[in-house]
Amino acid sequence: SGPWMCYPGQAFQVPALPGCRPVLKLQCNGSKVPEAVLRDCCQQLADISEWCRCGALYSMLDSMYKEHGVQEGQAGTGAFPRCRREVVKLTAASITAVCRLPIVVDASGDGAYVCKDVAAYPDA
Repeated sequence: SGPWMCYPGQAFQVPALPGCRPVLKLQCNGSKVPEAVLRDCCQQLADISEWCRCGALYSMLDSMYKEHGVQEGQAGTGAFPRCRREVVKLTAASITAVCRLPIVVDASGDGAYVCKDVAAYPDA
């Protein structure tokens, strides 16, 4: 396994994490996430290689924005009506930490728990 497995267009397709969508919406809007909902999300993330978890979270976030037709720079619309875009990105980036699932942050194999890529991605 390695990072090359996660790039779009490769044979390996990253799922859009349907179980993590409600977690992101609830956390971002300041609501408590029910234990069962969090468990579903964490199980879906656990099934993804630690190389690909951040990419899967980015893919989920991107698809949520696209479903609601949100353009870059808009806030308070679509999937996250009470949440600024920066907060949405940081919340998504921290889901791996909430689930206590390690990620690989670079090709050296160094690990972490918070996705820097998702938080830094300008279009997410």
